[in-house]
Amino acid sequence: MNNFIEKFKDTFLSKQFVIFVIIGVINTFNGTIFSYIYSSFFNENIAFIFGYISGLLISYILNSFITFKEKLAFQKFIKFAISYIPNFIIQYIVVLIVFNLMGLNRLMAYLLAAIIGVPVTFTLMKFFAFNKKQLKF
Repeated sequence: MNNFIEKFKDTFLSKQFVIFVIIGVINTFNGTIFSYIYSSFFNENIAFIFGYISGLLISYILNSFITFKEKLAFQKFIKFAISYIPNFIIQYIVVLIVFNLMGLNRLMAYLLAAIIGVPVTFTLMKFFAFNKKQLKF
């Protein structure tokens, strides 16, 4: 149990996690704004997908250079994108519920969706996308 607590503290009470959260705030802003802009051209659900992808590209660049201090590489981007799939699913479900079922404002739906899933995404990025000990695929 102590080992789990230590790993938890090392992962989520670290400078790296704080930087990830700050970049996450920037990414939330980017994804929300892009989704909102795209919603002028597409329905809200499709706009969310395009906004998410736009934010994902910016997030990869910022997290590579600032959070994990690594060079850009296509293989890392693929792993990065894969590590965002659970977060995307969670966020998409939130948009469906908040906007489509509850009828709340689309901007509120995008913001609420972006806030959920941060610990899951950080964990996947840290131990999958940017894990230097991993075998290349």
